[in-house]
Amino acid sequence: MFRQGDVLVVPIAREELPADLMPAPRDRRNRMVLALGEATGHAHVVTGERVAMLCPPDDPGRLFLLIEGYGRLVHEEHGPISLAPGAYRVVRQREYFPGAIRPVAD
Repeated sequence: MFRQGDVLVVPIAREELPADLMPAPRDRRNRMVLALGEATGHAHVVTGERVAMLCPPDDPGRLFLLIEGYGRLVHEEHGPISLAPGAYRVVRQREYFPGAIRPVAD
């Protein structure tokens, strides 16, 4: 498991990938953004060779990665993380705030 700020990248077996995944939308700069920093506007971005960011068609916020080459998770305020070939589930950490559960601000 890898953590970068408020983003967790959890290795899973390929068999655990949902069958109906499709390419997840990229941002305006054609980046694979896992999470956008609400406080700074900085982004947790996956880069690499033969990397796919995937999501179920009915839930574009639920992200998975399929890395067949090499991948890196990068962010302006955190050190880069190398990702080995394999399948991953992306988890956005949440925090309890009185009266609500909300995403962690990074």
